Parts: sequence; C-alpha cells; structure tokens
Amino acid sequence: MNTALLLEMAADGAGERVAIGSAADGCVWPELLDRARSAAGWLASRPAGTVAHLGLNSQVVPVALYAAGLAAKPFAPLNYRLPDADLRRITARTAPSVVIADEDMAARVQGIEGVEVITRAAFLAEAGAGHEPPAIGAEPDDIAILLFTSGTTGEPKAAVLRHRHLTAYVLSSVDFLGAADDEAALVSVPPYHVAGVSAVLSATYLGRRTVYLESFTPEAWVALARDEAITHAMVVPTMLGRVLDVLEEKGERLATLRHLSYGGGRMPAASIERALKLLPHVDFVNAYGLTETSSTVAVLSPQDHREAVASADVDVRRRLGSVGRPLPALELEIRGAGEERLAAGELGEIWVRGEQVAGEYLGHRAIRDDGWFPTNDSGWLDEGGFLFVEGRLDDVIVRGGENISPGEIEDVLRGHPGVADVAVIGLPDDEWGERVAAVVSPTDVKTSAEELGAWVRARLRSTKTPELFEFRDVLPYNETGKLLRRTLKQELSARPAPARPAPGPTTSSSIASTRGC
Repeated sequence: MNTALLLEMAADGAGERVAIGSAADGCVWPELLDRARSAAGWLASRPAGTVAHLGLNSQVVPVALYAAGLAAKPFAPLNYRLPDADLRRITARTAPSVVIADEDMAARVQGIEGVEVITRAAFLAEAGAGHEPPAIGAEPDDIAILLFTSGTTGEPKAAVLRHRHLTAYVLSSVDFLGAADDEAALVSVPPYHVAGVSAVLSATYLGRRTVYLESFTPEAWVALARDEAITHAMVVPTMLGRVLDVLEEKGERLATLRHLSYGGGRMPAASIERALKLLPHVDFVNAYGLTETSSTVAVLSPQDHREAVASADVDVRRRLGSVGRPLPALELEIRGAGEERLAAGELGEIWVRGEQVAGEYLGHRAIRDDGWFPTNDSGWLDEGGFLFVEGRLDDVIVRGGENISPGEIEDVLRGHPGVADVAVIGLPDDEWGERVAAVVSPTDVKTSAEELGAWVRARLRSTKTPELFEFRDVLPYNETGKLLRRTLKQELSARPAPARPAPGPTTSSSIASTRGC
C-alpha cells in the first residue's frame, strides 16, 4: 500500500466533503485527487528523482505529497527558515529534483546543479491542466518522504520514511472516514515537520477537512480557529502558552474546539493545568513521537489528563508530566548502556519497535535487524506503563560518574514563582567531568541565584544543584518548539569556568549569577 491510496479511498468514500480550505468553498476530495493525478503526470515528465517543497502551509502541500506518491518519487519538504547557505546545501542533496517554491522563496534555490525550480502558482496550474497520471505508482517499500532533521545536535540528517511505514501508522491510529461531517483540523506546524506530514495523511483517511495557517501567530491561530469552526488542532508547547494568553486577553473560549494535541517539546505542568482550566470542554492529548517513527509512538489521553489533575495520589498526578502510554501497535522498552532492559523507574534509553518505525537515514540504517530502534531519547516508565521523556541522551549531564537528568531539575525550578522558563545544561569541568548550569528566563517576581539554588537543594540532592545560574529574557527555541540546548552549551562553554569555593559546607556563595542580554 502507498500513501496515494489513502487519497483514492477518501475521494471514493467521502463524496463531496471538503478536503482542504473553507467549509464554504474549499476543495473537495475528488477534486484534490484530480489535482494530484494531473500534477503526478507533469512530475513524471520531468527528469527529477525527488519532489521538494519550499514554502509556507498551503494546499500545495497535500497536492505535491500525493502527486509525488502517484509518480513514485520521494517528497522532501524543506525548511525555509534556514539561512540561505544551509538551505542551498540541503537542497543540493535532493538533486536531481524539482523544487516547488513559494514565489518569494524561489530565488533562494535557483542555480543549483540538478535542481529545477517551479513556483507555487505554476505548479498549481499544472495540477489543474489535466495531465494523464502515471499508470503505476509507488511500491510499499519505495521512499515516500525525506525529512531533514532539525539539526539541533549537528548537520541535519535526511530521515527516510517509506510508504509502508506511513500507511502502517495511519491504519493503526485512526479509522477510515471516522470524522464527523463538521470536523475540521487546523494545521499550523510547518510542512517540513513530521507532524505536518502525518496531519495530511491522517486527515485524509479520516475524511476530515483541513485548514492551513500559513505562518503561526497566536492572534491568527485564534481567529482562524474561531472563524472556521475548528474542532481539532495540534500545537507545540511554546505555541500553546501564547494561544492561552490571547484567549484570556480576548475572553475567547473557542466553543467548537473539541480536541487539542500538543507535543514536540517538554510541556510545563503549570501550562497544561492552565489550559485545562481555561478550556474545560476540550480534550487534551500529549503526543510523543519522532521523525524516524513516522510520528506518534505514545499518547497521554484526555482521560489521563483529567485523572492526573483530579488525583490526590502523587504518582498519578505526576503523570501529567508524562507522554502517556505507547500506542497498541508498538512495543517500547527502556534499556541501559549495555542494551539490557530496565525495570520500572529506571532511567535509560527509549527503544521502540513496530511496522511504522523506519529508523533509517539516507546512507545509514539505524534500526536493528530485529526491528528495534534506539531513539537516543532518555526516559523511564512508571509502574503503570506511563512514559516520562527526560530529553536527548546527549543532554544527560554526567557529573562524577552520576547521570543527571536536566528535565528533573527544570521541573523543580519551574515550580519557583520567579521562573518563567529554564534550561539546564552540563558544562565542562576538570574535576567532575561536567558541572550543572541553569539558564533562567525570570518572571516579574524578583529572585536571585542564591534563592534558586536553595530551592533546588531543598528538593533534590546537592549534586543536582546548579553551580551556575544565568538570567535571560528568553531562551532559544526552534520553530517546532525544541529547546536549543546546544546553542546555550556552546555559548556558556566558551566562557572561563568560575573559581571553585574553598572546601567546606556548600553555601549559596558557590553559585554564580550572571545576566545575559
């Protein structure tokens, strides 16, 4: 089965339901299929092996994605937020290719050997020209999607998702034409994120209308959700906080919204508790997944959210900070450094196995022969099977042989009224290997490094108390909500280490405080 078959099924079964755009005059499913077929016919006439997309959210995304599948060519959405030099380097890696580019972006990738550029308007014209589609589409094991990872820890890798991985995810996670006639999904994540790809495929199989927000601002998100009677949406944590600010300011409660999923980064407990109070009619879902797993592998359900908030049991309430339990079609284990399976409560690497798991990059297969994929994410399972993700293995701080989770310290610091946001990182240390540092974005409540250090030390072991606090107005995130720890680590590692205090009892004087720009 290939991804284009999902569209063919929807066009056959969903009738005149609107697929993309406004309920009043949007594109219906048979029309979307006709456009994809015509575009596939045009793509088949080109020498390109890959179909790339460079642009904002628009109807071009599903047309190009399905056209590529019908033409048996990989689809590669590109990150338009990259600097020109990085963008051109990644685009060159797709050659020979056709790049479908927004009009104001086309010049950025012109003149690259083996790359043909067509504007969005010109491509849509070809999609409406009635070209004859290819007789044979992609095979299940052909490459469907090439997604360049965010590159938060180095040069972006090209993750490979084959048709069989993506269709396995869709078929195991949603029901065919399971959406009600009035359902509409708001997509505001960028098209080069795996969530943007899975949103297209899942909405197609469900028969659910999709409304695209070209570029996210919280004001535009709220207005579009209200005006288009949006019922379903997905946001990253940084988006949710800004949306809640706008809702409170305007007194808006989005009466039609039924389901809001979030993921892509760590969600502070205070933020989701605020959302549950502000929007009690909405079902919230925390979704954890990776590009290499074709999207979601674990979910914290709406019922899980409500039980955690209402419970007096500390262990149950703590689950609000988890990503829930693995999907039924997947296996998930926590393993140690020797790849041994760990017990509940033990911190290790998250491994997953299932038909949707690709675990592959161009030129490199990371998945094991038995189907298990090491995610490079650190986490642990509680006794109930709830997964707690502590961050990338690269982020774990090793101090004197002890593995320290930045997330644990961040959760404690976020409980202080003077902390709006925080990133905990490890910095080089001659004596201990690494020392703990915290970069804090403060609230308007005045606080000091000494006070924050005492706050942590009262709740965690002294070895987990940051030796350095730096205060900044904002922390660096990428557009999909991932905290750029590497950026902070590089900046702070370039500075000389502060002098160590004389031996003796630990006091607040051992904590340095600096304020960044």
